[in-house]
Parts: sequence; C-alpha cells; structure tokens
Amino acid sequence: MTPFGERLRQLRRERGITQREMAAALGVSAAYLSALEHGHRGAPSWAMVQKIIGFFNVIWDEAEELQRLAAASDPRVVVGTAGLSPQATEFANTVADAIAELSETDLEELTALVTARRGRA
Repeated sequence: MTPFGERLRQLRRERGITQREMAAALGVSAAYLSALEHGHRGAPSWAMVQKIIGFFNVIWDEAEELQRLAAASDPRVVVGTAGLSPQATEFANTVADAIAELSETDLEELTALVTARRGRA
C-alpha cells in the first residue's frame, strides 16, 4: 500500500463510500481504485488527484496533503546515481536490498534524517 492509497481508503471508509460508488463518480473502474489503494498502480495523475479532492470536498491543508501523498506514492521508484559518488550508488543499492527488512521505526528515522538534511541544503 502507498501513503496515498492508505489515505484514500481511510477517507472513503470514513464517509461510508464503496469503491464502486466512488469509481462511478470519478469515471474510473472499481478495479483501478482498488489497485490505487493497494499500491498496484503508479502515483495518480495530477488530474486524478484533483478529481479525488473534489469528490471528498476537501480544502486547504487536507488537499495539499493529498497532493503531497500522491507525489510520494510511486511504488516503483528508480534511483539514478549516474554522475554521483560511488558512496551514493552503494547507498542506493543498500537501501534497495534492505528496504523490506526495515521496521516502521527504522523507516521513520531514516525519513526524518534525510528530510532534515534536505532542509539544510
């Protein structure tokens, strides 16, 4: 499941809406929504995110959060390290090999570390 898929499912369930009902309203298939919720599809397009925001009638911070989650929800990430240091390539490969074994706490700590470093750049 992706961060966007998790939030989408949460919003849908909070409002008591089925995938079939939501799919009909958005003009997509229920299979597409299911795949989106389960992380079997890539990140949704900007237009689809806007339809979802409109469907749930969310504004401001919640709409921005959905857009942020969508941008961070591609389940097939490719990291290109061409032109970077050998250490960057080694790090990318180490993360790719180990990601399935990292705990939620590990992931939160690593995300916080990288996010903090990017904020200082």
